[in-house]
Amino acid sequence: MRSRPRHAAGSVPSQELADALGVPAVPEAPRAVLESAETHDGVTTSRVSWQLGLGPRTSAWYLRPAGETGPLPGVLALHCHAGVKSDGAARLLAVGAVPGTSSADAAAGKARMDLQRRLYGGRPFATWLALQGFAVLAHDTFAWGSRRFDLGTPPWRAAAVVEGRKALWREAGVVPSEEEQYDAAAAAHEDTVAKAAGLLGTSFAGMVAHDDLAALRVLAGLPGVDAGRLGTIGFSGGGGRSLMLAALSPLVRTCVVSCMMTTYRSLFPAYLDAHSWLLQTPGLSRLGEYPELAARSTADRFLVQYGLADELFPEDGMRDADAMLRAKLAPGRYTGSFWPRGHAFSTGMQGEAAGFLAGSLSGSRSDVPALPRPSHIADDLAGSLSGSLSGPLSGSLSGSLSAGAAPVPSPQASQDG
Repeated sequence: MRSRPRHAAGSVPSQELADALGVPAVPEAPRAVLESAETHDGVTTSRVSWQLGLGPRTSAWYLRPAGETGPLPGVLALHCHAGVKSDGAARLLAVGAVPGTSSADAAAGKARMDLQRRLYGGRPFATWLALQGFAVLAHDTFAWGSRRFDLGTPPWRAAAVVEGRKALWREAGVVPSEEEQYDAAAAAHEDTVAKAAGLLGTSFAGMVAHDDLAALRVLAGLPGVDAGRLGTIGFSGGGGRSLMLAALSPLVRTCVVSCMMTTYRSLFPAYLDAHSWLLQTPGLSRLGEYPELAARSTADRFLVQYGLADELFPEDGMRDADAMLRAKLAPGRYTGSFWPRGHAFSTGMQGEAAGFLAGSLSGSRSDVPALPRPSHIADDLAGSLSGSLSGPLSGSLSGSLSAGAAPVPSPQASQDG
């Protein structure tokens, strides 16, 4: 961390945000390597990975409509927090279509489906989004899934929380899975990570933004992705990540935020504990209220979805945020929609979001202003892909990743910010 420079943004407003978060610089061209691929129910799902030099290797999934060869608008699908760090982006995929999984993952698959039913209308969102005609990348971000911490021997505070949770499980006659025990420890450990990040000159949200910026650069260089038509979308904690990316990178042309918009003042005092360090970075409020960060972005359009019965946000905070966004963003640039439901990304909300992305990213490459793009990403990835394609795997990728294509309640269940 000491040897890493800070992220260099493309504008003064974006740089102020990057400095407030303490975002470390991202390697110009993270080298993505293809690991496996499968076609299932009309979607080709390819597992890719890259190394950022900080922590474990990042796992991600690249999804395209099967047989589609032309360049498509690219969407970075950002997983939520949900108090579940044992799993990351896989919660956005169809359980039977995740390359590299086996029957040994049955318990994890069931937990993933339970999460999808509870928060995503029972739908594997990234898989479904690819069926709508997008090239979708879903990655594990800092502290989740493949990027999680080794908590085999947790710090003392996290260990105490786990022991207390185990006592409750025993009393209820519940035998927790390894994932449930990990999530209990990780919920408490997030405080420790936030402290460590602060001492190192960054923040929990800054480290997550670091991983997300890297994934955005990978997406821009993937074969079959139109790098001039990139969008970000996320629910809850993923929605906050979507907003931060749009404010940090000029690559983002359109941004969707679902169930993750309010004012800081509305969180006092009752709603602070409902949210994680992703929302509550020390000093960030000096730059303005949370919705005002959108004005620091060069993205063309924003969609923000609000749940009127959202148990994590008071209605007055959402209404105030909506008013601020309308005042800060030019007419036609912002769309706000209010839904009569709680904290969940329903299939109706997903349909609205997909339609918004399609309309916002419908222009051809010539219709989109030229964007700064890190050099060599496409060439490096194409080399990685071609070096990995052999035998049956090569056949399974035909028409998809062609080298010739264009560039006891569960722990912290309420904590999803």
